[in-house]
Amino acid sequence: MRRREFITLLGGAAAWPFAARAQQPPMPVIGFLSSGWPDVYLYQDRARAFRLGLSETGYVEGRDVTIEYRWAEGQYDRLPALAADLVGRRMAVIFANTPAHLAAQAATTTIPIVFVSGGDPVDLGLVTSLSRPGGNLTGVSILNVELTPKRLELLHELVPTATIVAALVNPSNRNAEALSRELQAAARTIGLQLHILHASTELEIEAAFSRLTQLGAGGLVIGADPFFNGRNGQIAALAIRHAVPAIYQYRDFAAAGGLMSYGASATDAYHLAGAYVGRILKGEKPADLSVHQSTKVELIINLKTVRLLGLEVPATLLARADEVIE
Repeated sequence: MRRREFITLLGGAAAWPFAARAQQPPMPVIGFLSSGWPDVYLYQDRARAFRLGLSETGYVEGRDVTIEYRWAEGQYDRLPALAADLVGRRMAVIFANTPAHLAAQAATTTIPIVFVSGGDPVDLGLVTSLSRPGGNLTGVSILNVELTPKRLELLHELVPTATIVAALVNPSNRNAEALSRELQAAARTIGLQLHILHASTELEIEAAFSRLTQLGAGGLVIGADPFFNGRNGQIAALAIRHAVPAIYQYRDFAAAGGLMSYGASATDAYHLAGAYVGRILKGEKPADLSVHQSTKVELIINLKTVRLLGLEVPATLLARADEVIE
């Protein structure tokens, strides 16, 4: 072989890896549409759980996949535009939480969507059935509305002398009507007088607590809502200031100083959703992936707040707690 031909052949061989890299398809892009805030710890915690579930299917952010994050920061009217932006950027899959999944559903019928839903996905029109979703959506249901009456029962067990109670509900949430209906039915069964208070801004939360005092409410059930998630600290502090025993869905509330929480594990739900996104990237179809109903439910009691409010937790209730915060 002549020297010039050898050098040409060698140069061509050296170029093969670069040519191969140039021909590799671009990394798939996931749209992450959240109703919450990018700088609030609990949402970052859930995003980490989502990425963990995704990584367990072989997709690591920055290595195998890119994630485009969009945050509504509690302003639900921003969700349609954020969803439309992700659709316009041709996402491979879109993840959306409550109530962002409704905006994502309205924005596309072709891009696969994986949701975490606090309401019944069938009642919300997200899927035709839990076992066979049938369209471009599937995901995880964490039964927020269904567990709300149980929160009222637990609150009544802790403060049995309270005959007037209240519920704080965000009227902007599509689950608000169903949640209020379930609470009123549960209150009648127990024999309690229940007042529904609405709040969708920080000022309205402050006003709602002032109203509690006027009503003489001896307890408060906080309706599960992404806006309230980002205001856990504010709500917990107001409940202590107004000396009102309160219960919420997520552990984050009790960890922020709230009295009690009872509900599904949000991080577990986001972890499952991340795994579903990975499976769809591998070729499975949302229509064939049954909606996962999260069954991991936990009761958390903050004993420090119990003492601040001058309460005494029944031994039977304390024994059922999954975690006691000292």
